[in-house]
Amino acid sequence: MSSLSLLGLFAHPDDEQVLSGSFAQAAAEGIRTGLVCATRGEAGEIADPSLATKETLGRVREAELRAACAVLGIKYLWFLDYRDSGMMGTPENDGPAAFYRADEGEALGKIVKIVREFKPTVMVTFDPNGGYGHPDHLAIHRLASTAFSAAADPQAYADAGEPWQAARLYYGAFPRSAMRKLVDFMEAENLDTSFRSLDPEKFGIPDEEITNVVDVAEWVAVKQRSLSHHRTQMDPNVPWIRMSQEEGQAFRSKEYFVLAAGVPLPDTPEARGDLFAGL
Repeated sequence: MSSLSLLGLFAHPDDEQVLSGSFAQAAAEGIRTGLVCATRGEAGEIADPSLATKETLGRVREAELRAACAVLGIKYLWFLDYRDSGMMGTPENDGPAAFYRADEGEALGKIVKIVREFKPTVMVTFDPNGGYGHPDHLAIHRLASTAFSAAADPQAYADAGEPWQAARLYYGAFPRSAMRKLVDFMEAENLDTSFRSLDPEKFGIPDEEITNVVDVAEWVAVKQRSLSHHRTQMDPNVPWIRMSQEEGQAFRSKEYFVLAAGVPLPDTPEARGDLFAGL
């Protein structure tokens, strides 16, 4: 069993797909894997009304996430127990339990406690754009980034366990070149989805800022099997459902990251393909 560990920190069930191949690969190598999910995705879509109602969606999506995690070998799963805030400007933003409105000191304390308990070598969360700007994605980005250093500070949250400093913090990212291809695909297929309006220049990370490109081609089938458990979110108009097998293989065979803090990467080409290089 490896002494290394990988912790993802995200907002909703299915956000773990940002690094699903990396999770599967890490688990296969004996690396401990864990996931923090801020909400149960209660404001998400319901692709098939036979699967859930607005009242049951959170419970259903929790079960979907647990099944997806089992496929990927994610052994530890924590929910922060906030409610999905929905997209900016929607009624869900106003709910008192919405993650968007969470007391940041309280939410940070919950995350610090988990980090100190799990003791990750590497932490991964959303990039500063939150992938595509969802308010909950932005919130978990801020909190996870702060927790990276706060968990190591003996003066912070003294009752949350012994201090722990993770070695690296990464942002799971979509390079602008990949996002442009995705938008082009949606336009060519005339897909009726809100993702079609994404502006790659606003939400994509400049390609030159990507520090790690992890080849997960051998895990694409596992990634797909994991994604398939998120049945409530399988709108037939989303691009990753409409892609051919060949297109899907190319799209999902690489995962991209930005090293945001911690131990610098070794100055070798191989290090760019390994989140744990040199640790």
